[in-house]
Amino acid sequence: MLRKTLVAVAATLALAVPAAGAATADYSGEIAGAPYLIRIPDNWNGTLLVHAHGYRDLADHPGEVDDRSAPASPNAALEPALLAQGYALAGSAYAANGWAVKEGIRDTRTLVARFTSIAGRPSRTLLWGFSLGSIVTLALADQRGSPFDGYLAACAVGAGTSRAWDGALVTAVAYDTAFGWPAAWGTPGDVRDDIDFESEVLLPKMFAELANPLNFGKWEFIRLVTGAAPSPFPLALFPGWIITNMFFVTEARAELERRAGGPVAQNLNHLYTLAPADKAYLAALGVNADLLLASMNAKRTVSAPPGPRSYVQQWADYSGRITKPVLTLHTAIDTLVPPSHESAYAATVAAAGASGLLAQTFTNGAGHCNFTGPQLLAALAALDGWVATGSKPGPAAFPAALGFLPGFVPPPWPQP
Repeated sequence: MLRKTLVAVAATLALAVPAAGAATADYSGEIAGAPYLIRIPDNWNGTLLVHAHGYRDLADHPGEVDDRSAPASPNAALEPALLAQGYALAGSAYAANGWAVKEGIRDTRTLVARFTSIAGRPSRTLLWGFSLGSIVTLALADQRGSPFDGYLAACAVGAGTSRAWDGALVTAVAYDTAFGWPAAWGTPGDVRDDIDFESEVLLPKMFAELANPLNFGKWEFIRLVTGAAPSPFPLALFPGWIITNMFFVTEARAELERRAGGPVAQNLNHLYTLAPADKAYLAALGVNADLLLASMNAKRTVSAPPGPRSYVQQWADYSGRITKPVLTLHTAIDTLVPPSHESAYAATVAAAGASGLLAQTFTNGAGHCNFTGPQLLAALAALDGWVATGSKPGPAAFPAALGFLPGFVPPPWPQP
């Protein structure tokens, strides 16, 4: 009944929700440096829904300010509907910003214990995580003794941290090949640890490169060789997609390398290729893809030291040995975390013999984590119903009328 009600709500709601809602008791505080927020409606149905938020830039340069808020859901506009259905909500800011996977795993578990001390043990506990929070989610799904009964990983980094950063290295090598990588930035394989994206990368160099229409073919080469998105590509996403990706390739990676104690990505066994149709498209834009590919393949010399590589594998790659239901949700076009991550995760779970506990669904959205309110509510309803009944959701749980893509098959993971 709860699942049917949520689907009905999803069918009529966008992110706007009615003003009326359940009376709610809110609790906030800090646990070991991690601010948290808990919201419990008077009509609590016994289910706790914990939110794991995405990446937040660490304020490590002049003028930057850390976001230390603790959102109890992926979008505050959803909360009246969730609370009205009787869900208790909780979220942690984690003890640190940046690549805070280690802190996110610990602080998300601790948050459940704090909730239990306030309201008692939930009858069901669900975790939904977005972007970096999807790593927290899938890592906890691997753990024995995890306090969660079901997991929703959205815009999921399904290939795991080490392969995700190997993918970022592809962007660095492609950019170096197309436009040049200044020595002041470090190297494509080992970015300088204190680099600032806005003042050193975007404004003095990338801005002019992006503004020159003659460079469009080179940006398209980077998109295609990295597997960021297939063609045809929504031009509305340009140049925002490459600006975001280059932030992660430079400043965000620098923060991670400081955590890990050195460079984390490698490409020794990668092979950079393009399909004939992509080469023909680029040739029409004045780009000789074969020359650029040859240059990239000559740069397959990057290896990560064992210590830093071990850090990203621990925080976190996945075993796939899940024991509770896991649902992943992804847009069909995601230039930061492409849907090929879902193929990688499905293969990991299959190798562990746990495919019966994995369901994957996709939307027609374009952009990272660009879901509608109805899609999020429908996905949550599907997971909640699965946990409650033991019946894996089928295609009817993800209707095309809400922008889901029945039968969508993500591309394969492009590299080892």
